[in-house]
Amino acid sequence: MRALDRRRAAHSRRVHGIHNYLVDAEIPARAVEWATHSIHSPMLFLLMLNLFLLVAGCLMEIYPAIVVEVPLLVPIGAAFGIDPIRLGIIFLANMELGYLTPPVGLNLLMSSYRFRKSVPEVLRATLPVIAVLGVGVLLITYVPWLTTLLPKLVE
Repeated sequence: MRALDRRRAAHSRRVHGIHNYLVDAEIPARAVEWATHSIHSPMLFLLMLNLFLLVAGCLMEIYPAIVVEVPLLVPIGAAFGIDPIRLGIIFLANMELGYLTPPVGLNLLMSSYRFRKSVPEVLRATLPVIAVLGVGVLLITYVPWLTTLLPKLVE
């Protein structure tokens, strides 16, 4: 058990080290500058964000993705006037969609192992769910009140 705890602590230090480097090197500020000069529409930014997060969800686990990507995405989202709660929901929805899609699709691999089925067989079974989640991600992204209504009611 202690070996597992040591590995987790070492992994946490590496991930936080990357986060600290990003902040110290002012990477978020540079990313905001690049994004605001290259992308002129919030809708285009959201489209590019969805594509980026979908690929990231295919390749990364959620914890490293949060630690590495969120410090980059929050300032860019703020520069385009995207509500932070909405941005967080978009982030999580895209990551889950990415978890279900190849090439890595962590949930596909875990389901394949758990149910003793091949990955292509699990993928075929999940295609309807992937389609529904894809529509949900688009709705969450492009209909802002779906993600901001409840938090505004609670305020």
